[in-house]
Amino acid sequence: MALQSEEEIPDDYLFKIVMVGDSAVGKSNLLARFARDEFYSNSKSTIGVEFQTQKMEINGKEVKAQVWDTAGQERFRAVTSAYYRGAVGALLVYDVSRRLTFESIGRWLSELQNHSDMNIVTILVGNKSDLQDAREVTTAEGKALAEAQSLFFIETSALNSSNVTAAFETIVKEIYTILSRKVMQSQELKGDDAERLSGGKPVVLEDEENKEAAEGEEAKAGCC
Repeated sequence: MALQSEEEIPDDYLFKIVMVGDSAVGKSNLLARFARDEFYSNSKSTIGVEFQTQKMEINGKEVKAQVWDTAGQERFRAVTSAYYRGAVGALLVYDVSRRLTFESIGRWLSELQNHSDMNIVTILVGNKSDLQDAREVTTAEGKALAEAQSLFFIETSALNSSNVTAAFETIVKEIYTILSRKVMQSQELKGDDAERLSGGKPVVLEDEENKEAAEGEEAKAGCC
């Protein structure tokens, strides 16, 4: 296939994005606010994995962000680790009012790096920024950690919607930019790669050896 211009890149993308972090940092409410503009004050801990698909428009192209909410509880980590594969974006979430959840970010980052592609786009999210009186982690500390680990950074509040959409848009726009750059720099796309860029099929920015395994996970999860 001949080199495509940006205008010729297919309109329909599906980006798999995972949310990780300790239990009760607000991952489910961030997703609920982003996907349905809802907030549950008495939400229970997620068991296993749930996902929501939200449409976004980036540079005139329709993009579907399929966000997976992985349980933060230790006993479910073995279950959710299988779902890292195939993800092209990740939100590492901590609670600004609970320092322990911030100190756990290093562990979650290591797990993410061990189970996902090295090029995964990652944003560090300090959630519950509305709890200023109870804050235990400063904005400066969050920024410093993000800079040290080469991550994007943002503070959010699922309660009042502050920066929630911006957090997801940051990831999706960066994934789109990387994908567009890969297409523009490529002299020729293989036929199977062309299929992966169209028809709403998941886009996986992985090396060749991981493609078949990723496709197996997607089929098993029924996300295609």
